Amino acid sequence: MSEENKAIARRDYEEIWNNKNLDAIDDLYEPDHIRRGGLGEPGNEGYRQFVTLYTDAFPDLHFTVEDIFAEGSKVVIRWTANGTHKGDLPDIPATGTLVTVTGISIYTLKNGKIVEEWGQWDSLGLMQQLGVLDQ
Repeated sequence: MSEENKAIARRDYEEIWNNKNLDAIDDLYEPDHIRRGGLGEPGNEGYRQFVTLYTDAFPDLHFTVEDIFAEGSKVVIRWTANGTHKGDLPDIPATGTLVTVTGISIYTLKNGKIVEEWGQWDSLGLMQQLGVLDQ
């Protein structure tokens, strides 16, 4: 079960983020899944909006799974993302800056789908790299 859950969680980065396949959201997530830690609105539509916001702002955005662990229904992924800020974010016009951001996501799965995700990522570091905040 743990290996299957790891494969499902990894697909979040490979299919949704790296390949920009928003249809995979319905395959991987329960429709009313909960997202915590500043990861946008709950549910599949909220996740589509969140992914679109960042993939529009960073069209070359690419995630690398650095570590992945699973036990029971939980999967933990430590990741690194790189991308060039070519599109606007809310209140932040495109800067052309190449950024690197790290984070950790904790997924809970049930019946082969993600039902909850906790995410912590270095949003402060992102703002500093974009020149929005002093370092």
